[in-house]
Amino acid sequence: MSPKVCVNENLCKGCNICVEFCPKGVFAETGKIGPRGYYVPVVADSAACSACMLCEHLCPELAITVVGTREKLRRDGGRPGGHALGCEN
Repeated sequence: MSPKVCVNENLCKGCNICVEFCPKGVFAETGKIGPRGYYVPVVADSAACSACMLCEHLCPELAITVVGTREKLRRDGGRPGGHALGCEN
């Protein structure tokens, strides 16, 4: 199972740290404005994700969730309550 990367637009402040630091280029800048009034990035190439989790660790707003990693490190989706915030089922 390949990892799934989700950006919660309700939490994202558009800093683009994920875009700048993702070693695989999974994220891209957009012209889309999120609910908080910031330009939110999108997951442009989810197939390229290596599940390094760098984006999740660097996001200052905790707006990124990586689920379904190769090692199944996040059985609960990485967030309390057993679901990944920002991921649509």
